[in-house]
Amino acid sequence: MQQLNTNSRFLHDNLVVCAEKLVSKMPESLSVCFFVNSGSEANDLALRLARQHTGNTDVITLDHAYHGHLTSLIDISPYKLNLPGAPKKPDHVHIAPVPDIYRGKIRADDHPDEDMGKLYALEVKKIIDENVIGQRGQQVCAFIAESLQSCGGQIILPHNYLRDVYTYVREAGGVCIADEVQVGFGRSGTHYWAFEIDGPDVLPDIVTIGKPMGNGHPVAAVITTEAVARSFEATGIQYFNTYGGNPVSCAIAIAVMTAVDEEQLVDNAKDVGGYLLSELENMQRRFPDVIGDVRGVGLFVGVELIKDPKTKTPATAETRDVVDRMKNEFRILVSSDGPDVNVIKLKPPMVFSRANADRFLKAFKTLISEIRTQRFQLL
Repeated sequence: MQQLNTNSRFLHDNLVVCAEKLVSKMPESLSVCFFVNSGSEANDLALRLARQHTGNTDVITLDHAYHGHLTSLIDISPYKLNLPGAPKKPDHVHIAPVPDIYRGKIRADDHPDEDMGKLYALEVKKIIDENVIGQRGQQVCAFIAESLQSCGGQIILPHNYLRDVYTYVREAGGVCIADEVQVGFGRSGTHYWAFEIDGPDVLPDIVTIGKPMGNGHPVAAVITTEAVARSFEATGIQYFNTYGGNPVSCAIAIAVMTAVDEEQLVDNAKDVGGYLLSELENMQRRFPDVIGDVRGVGLFVGVELIKDPKTKTPATAETRDVVDRMKNEFRILVSSDGPDVNVIKLKPPMVFSRANADRFLKAFKTLISEIRTQRFQLL
C-alpha cells in the first residue's frame, strides 16, 4: 500500500502475475481473467459475458441460491426472491429444484440405489424443453450454480449432476457458470476449485471467484475461455473497473494463494474437514432424533437439525438457540441457513485445526444432548 496504488488503466506487473497464478490453477481452457472487487460484481459480469456470447437471455438458477446483491443477481437468487416483499421473478429466469437428496424434491430415501445426480439433472432438462424452448421459444443463455450450494443449506451436489446439466445446457445453446465465490481456493479439501470434485467432465465456461481471494480484502475475478472473452471484446464496449486489478488488490490475492500453497491449507481442509465430518456423523448416529443429516466436503459442512427422523420436521427454533448459545456460552461463532433455517453452517477459516474442531465438537455435543433431554422431559 505504501509503494503504489493506481487504477487499472496503468499497467503493473502484479495484474499479470496474479492472472497467471489464477489460470495456472484452472483447467487449460479457462485462460482469461477479468478483475473486479466483489463476488456480486463477478457474477454480474459473468451474466454480461454469457448474454453477449450466446445472444440469449434466459437463465436457469437453483432454488434457494444466492449470487449477489446487484439487481441483476437478485433476479436470479431465489434465496431473496422467495422472501415476502421480494420483486417478482423475471420471465427469463427459471428456477430448478436444488439437488438436495435429503430434503429436496427427489429424496435418496425414495430412490435407493439410483443415480440422484442424473434424476435431478433431468429436472433442468425439463425446464429447458418445456419452459425455455417450449413456452418462450428461446434458447438458453446460462446455467449458474455454486459448485457447493451455501445459502441453500450446505448442499453437496450429487455425483454426475453438473456433468449432465452442463451437457443439457450446452445442447440448448447456453454456457455454464460455476459460482466459486464462497467455496473456491481449496475449501473442498480435494481440489482447488469445487467444480473439480466431480471429475474432468465438469468444465464450466465461466468461473466467478471472490471472498477468500483476498482473505478479507475486496478483490474478485471472473475467469473464462478465450472464445467467450472474444465475443465480449467484439462489442467494442470494453470493460473497465477503477479498482479491479489494482496493484494492491493483486498483491494481496497473490499473497493469499502463496499462503494457501506454502502452508498446505488444501491438505489441512481435507484432514481437519474429514475428521470433523467423521465425528459429526458419529454424533448423528448417537442422536438420530436431533441430527437428521450431516453432509460436507473438506471445511464445508452442514448439520441439519430435526424434530422427528420420520417426518424430518425442521428444528428451526432449536437451531437458532444452538447458534446463540454457542456464541454466548462457548464463545464459538457458527451460523444457520437453509430454507427452513435449520442447518448449522460450518465454514471455518482454512487454518482451522483438529484442536479447534475438538473444541467445537465438545460444545456442540453438549447442546445436542440437552435438546434430546429437554424433549424427553416434555413427553
